[in-house]
Amino acid sequence: MIKHQNILDAAVKANQARGFHAQYPEHPKAYGEAAPVQGEAEFNNALRQPFKELLQTGEGHWGGDEVSPYTQEKLGITYPLFTADILVKNAQAAAAKWQHTDAGTRADILIESLEAVSGRFFAIAHATMHTSGQPFMMSFQASGPHANDRALEAIALGYQELSRYPSHLVWEKPMGKMSVKLDKQFKAIPKGIGLVIGCSTFPVWNSLPGIYANLIAGNPVIVKPHPGAILPIAIVVAAIQRTLQAHGQDPQLCQLAADTAAQPITRQLAEHPAIKLVDYTGGSAFGAYVESLAGKTVFTEKAGVNSVIIDSVADLDAVLQNLAFSVSLYSGQMCTAPQNIFISSAGVRNALTGETVSYGDFCQRFSDAVQSLVNNPKMGAGTLGAIQNKATLERAMGADKLGGTVLLAGGAVANEAYTNARSCAPSLIQVDGKDQQVFENELFGPLVLLVKTRDTADSLRLAKGLAEKHGAITCAAYSTDPAVKERIVEEMNSVFTPVSLNFTGPIWVNQHAAFSDFHVTGGNPAGNASFTNPDFITRRFVWVGNREVIN
Repeated sequence: MIKHQNILDAAVKANQARGFHAQYPEHPKAYGEAAPVQGEAEFNNALRQPFKELLQTGEGHWGGDEVSPYTQEKLGITYPLFTADILVKNAQAAAAKWQHTDAGTRADILIESLEAVSGRFFAIAHATMHTSGQPFMMSFQASGPHANDRALEAIALGYQELSRYPSHLVWEKPMGKMSVKLDKQFKAIPKGIGLVIGCSTFPVWNSLPGIYANLIAGNPVIVKPHPGAILPIAIVVAAIQRTLQAHGQDPQLCQLAADTAAQPITRQLAEHPAIKLVDYTGGSAFGAYVESLAGKTVFTEKAGVNSVIIDSVADLDAVLQNLAFSVSLYSGQMCTAPQNIFISSAGVRNALTGETVSYGDFCQRFSDAVQSLVNNPKMGAGTLGAIQNKATLERAMGADKLGGTVLLAGGAVANEAYTNARSCAPSLIQVDGKDQQVFENELFGPLVLLVKTRDTADSLRLAKGLAEKHGAITCAAYSTDPAVKERIVEEMNSVFTPVSLNFTGPIWVNQHAAFSDFHVTGGNPAGNASFTNPDFITRRFVWVGNREVIN
C-alpha cells in the first residue's frame, strides 16, 4: 500500500499532460500563521552553532565558510567534514537494501521526505536568503515549493520509467507441435553512487532534481554543496535522512559532503572510481572538466548567453516593464536571465500607438523602466536581493571596461532592512552588433547589453550563433508578425534553444515551471541535461533481462 499514491498519480499525470500542476503551494500563507515565525527562529538558532542534524558517521573535523550577502557577516555555522573515501564507504553500505526496494515503495518514502521538507520551508528560505543573496520571497519559493515540485517531478518520472516493463513473465515461442517456454525477469539495475555538485545561487532548486532522480533510480547520493551555501541543502538532506531512517532504510543513502574554500573536496569525489553519476550546476570551465571525466554518467547545467530579440511589439510600455523586471530579478544572478537585447537600427514598431520607436529611444525608455523599478522603495531591494559573490559585484561595477557605451551605471541600492547588503542595480551598455567580442560571453550578474543590429534577421543571426557556440538556456522574442515569430522559433529551436514569445504581465522568461517546462534542453553548450525529461532518469540505471528454460 502506497501512502502517497494520490500525490504520485497526480504527478505522473501532470508530467504527461504538461499543464499547470503544483503539489506545494508557492504562497507562504498556505503553510499556516505560525510557520514564518518558527522558521525564522529555527534559522536564527542555527547561527554560530555546529549543525548536528545529520545522520551520517565518520567525520574527521568540522568547518564552515558561509557569509551573508545581506549583513556581510559570517553565519558561524560549522558542518561535519568527511573524506571522499568515508562518504563512498557509507554510501556503498547503504545501497544494497535500497536497490532491492521496489519503485513504488521508493517513491512513497521519497514523497514522505518532501512532506518533511515542506515543514521546514521557512527555515530553508532564510538559509537561502543569507547564503545566496536571493530576496526572501524568491528564497521561499525557489528553495521551497518550486524545488519540491521539481523533486516530485523527478520521482514521478522515475516511477513511470521503472514501471515501464513487467518485472516477470512467462515467454512462449510456438515451434510447430511444440513450444519453448522461458521464465523472464527484467530488472532495472542502478548504476552506482551519484554525486550532486551544487551552486551558490540556487543551492536547493538546482540540486533536488539530481538528488531525487538518483534516489528513485535506486542509487545512493552524495550531495556536495557550494562552500558558500551549505545550510539550505543541509536542512533538506537532514530531512531526507530522518525519513529514510524512519522507514527502515540506511540514512546514509543521502549524505552531505560539506567542505571549505581552503580545503575543497569536489575533485576528489568526482574522480573517485566508485562515483558513477555526477550532476553539476555552475560555470562552464568546471563544467567542461566534469564532462571530461572518464567512466562517469554526467548531467550538467553550465553557463549560457541568453538573448532577447525585439522586432515589433503590441504594447511597448508593457514589454519594457516585463523586461526591466526580468533583468533586475535577483540582480541577474539566474541562469535564465536575459543578457543581450537585440534591437534593429530601423527601430521597433509599437502597435498600440502606431509609432516606430528608434533604437536610441527604445534604449532610453528601457533605462527609465529599470530605474523606476530599482528606485521604487517597495520593489527595488526586494527584487534585486543581494550579490552572492564579490567577483560578480566587481564585474558589474566594471561595466565601463567592457566596451560599448554605458547608458546606465548600476550601483548600490538602499535596503532598509539590511543597510550593509551587497547590492547592485543593473548596468545597461549600448553596443553595436559588429562588436561581438563585447557581448559574446556570459556576463553573470546585473549587466545588460543593448545591441544595435542591422535588422531583425541580423538580430536572429547573432542570437542563434551565440546559442550554438556558447549555449543558451532561454530566448525571449517580441514580434507582432506571425511569419517573423515562426522564423525566430524555427531558427532558435534548431540550436536547441526554447523561445518565449511576447511575454508581458506577471510571467517572465526567467521562470520555468515544474511538470511543464523543460529547464535546459541539453542540446547546446549551456548543458547536456534537462530538468526533467526521461533521459534525466533512464541514464541512471540499466535494464537487464534474465531467462530460464521452463521444462
